[in-house]
Amino acid sequence: MMRVIKWSLSVVALAVTLFFVGFLVFVYSIHREPPVTLARADGIVVLTGGKERILRGVELLARGRGERLLISGVNQRTTRTAIAGRNPGYDRLFSCCIDVGYRAQDTIGNATETRDWARRHRFDTLIVVTSSYHMPRSLAELRRVMPDVRLRPYPVIPRNVRAESWYANPGTAKLLFWEYTKFVAAFGRFCAEMLVAQTQSAGTQDSALAKQALLRTK
Repeated sequence: MMRVIKWSLSVVALAVTLFFVGFLVFVYSIHREPPVTLARADGIVVLTGGKERILRGVELLARGRGERLLISGVNQRTTRTAIAGRNPGYDRLFSCCIDVGYRAQDTIGNATETRDWARRHRFDTLIVVTSSYHMPRSLAELRRVMPDVRLRPYPVIPRNVRAESWYANPGTAKLLFWEYTKFVAAFGRFCAEMLVAQTQSAGTQDSALAKQALLRTK
């Protein structure tokens, strides 16, 4: 009995250690400036949550980094005109090449809304614009629902989030820890669905091979 208890405590201690180490890796990997040079993609998607994200996405569209832009997860009370008014100088783009999505209520919804938009326009490559701390979870959710689409991250570093000195700011520490926890859950969903897809694919192939073998014996 004592041996089982000791083993259980060792497993728990290892899990806590790995979780905390993962948190540190997460924190110090998200403090990255957006790429200076960014290859052109078919489309650009902005996951809402800050006005700076939208501005960066519109700027990328204006620079010709994509054909169209989706602003995903917009509040139902926020009109296209209001968004355009907050980003002056881009009226032409708002009238021709910017789509506003109202369906998404969270990151999972963002992924579904983006997938449907990308399929509708037959886009194979997307630039993803969101906050730096939100990017890992966003990519996990997006890759889960559209594994065949190539994603190019364009992180926006919020001015009020000091990831490099998170330990000195309780608000930032709480935000990053909560985001990391949600990322772990999102990554777990991604891995589980990929495993199920591979298992089903392998089962289909085995069934096809079995049918071929059966036909040869007849």
